[in-house]
Amino acid sequence: MIRDFLVWLAAVGKGPGEYDPSWSELLASSLNFWGLLEGTHVLSLMLFAGTIFLVDFRLLGIGFKNTPVSVISDRILPLTIFGLVLMVATGVALFYAKPLLYYHNIWFRLKLIFLVVAAVNIAIFHFRVQRDRHLWDDHQKPPRKARISAAVSIASWVLVIMLGRFIAYDWYDCGKALPQWANVAQECAASENGAFDVKDLPQ
Repeated sequence: MIRDFLVWLAAVGKGPGEYDPSWSELLASSLNFWGLLEGTHVLSLMLFAGTIFLVDFRLLGIGFKNTPVSVISDRILPLTIFGLVLMVATGVALFYAKPLLYYHNIWFRLKLIFLVVAAVNIAIFHFRVQRDRHLWDDHQKPPRKARISAAVSIASWVLVIMLGRFIAYDWYDCGKALPQWANVAQECAASENGAFDVKDLPQ
């Protein structure tokens, strides 16, 4: 069902001619705009993750120890929100340009998983962990629950960045000779390139 929607999405705006590109294809083939879009996405991710890491380092008690957590958080929050909005907007546009390629990409799927982990961790921190922040706001070493949340945040965002970078490589592209688990994980059988098991190679 998801793939059917993405097939439709990739074809939106396509003209009547056989070689008329869709809006998705026009975006993907626009060299200069595509580069600007991709570069903006990377920079906005750096801004968002960088400001998040500043708070995380304070929560871990390894940086800015003499500054209350609330002061650091409140001062950089506008930058964090700006980076988040720009990151999401450019990320959606990049996905729209190549929806089926990303859908059948194992790195992209793993990236989404850790994005969910990061989002859930943020929600838990804001609604549970920092509920009693006034009690430890100026402590050089915040309580264990805050340190755990910070560690999960750093780990999940580092993995999101790494997996996003791996998307550019074709190591596990559908249509190549892949292990069975990779074909299954990416639903290669439903992709345009199909599934090819490495065990089918001639010995």
